[in-house]
Amino acid sequence: MKERLQKLLSAAGICSRRRAEEYLLAGRVTVNGETAGLGDRADPARDRIEVDGAPLPAPSPHTYIMLNKPRGYVSTLSDERGRKTVAELVADCPARVWPVGRLDMDSEGLLLLTDDGALTQRLTHPSHGVEKEYRVWVTGDAERALPVLSAPVEDGGEVLTADRVERTGKNALTIVIHQGKNRQVRRMCAAAGLRVDRLRRVREGELALGGLGPGKWRPLTAEELALLQV
Repeated sequence: MKERLQKLLSAAGICSRRRAEEYLLAGRVTVNGETAGLGDRADPARDRIEVDGAPLPAPSPHTYIMLNKPRGYVSTLSDERGRKTVAELVADCPARVWPVGRLDMDSEGLLLLTDDGALTQRLTHPSHGVEKEYRVWVTGDAERALPVLSAPVEDGGEVLTADRVERTGKNALTIVIHQGKNRQVRRMCAAAGLRVDRLRRVREGELALGGLGPGKWRPLTAEELALLQV
């Protein structure tokens, strides 16, 4: 399948996509012996792609892992305030991976990490409609809050919506969203008069957290990865 040369050079570890544009403008990239231009595409399985006369190496396989993030960790690779980060929990992962989206420091549960930029974009952009399911334990009148949570909520100039809200216990809710706004579930609960005592993400797309222990991570299986790429 033909793809933009910027993407192919980046995937092969030659340079960033922005730097690849500079390579193309400088005439440093050829496809089947012909100088390539900005916006050109090629199929690495069929075409001979070279940079400065050297063949384009095969891209390294990507890494995909699932982490059960505990509370007290921020979903970044480093933190200027010195807080604990999820990078510490996956320090023994052989690849440098980054979080796919975020769970705030006081939230827990399913967090994906990868070095695949395309999958990151697919899972985090709301236009793709990837569902995220949360278990939420609250203080307040959960029954009275249901109609508020089930309708659009305006907060800070943003309209927040849930795809599904269910009461699963006296003080427990299941909330499914796909927007992914900053602290969305907590903000919606606050607007409905609820205090969130515990928030746990249990599903992203068709991928469920399952029995993975808090603070533990594991690679995704081929079957799980296929679920995310549908």
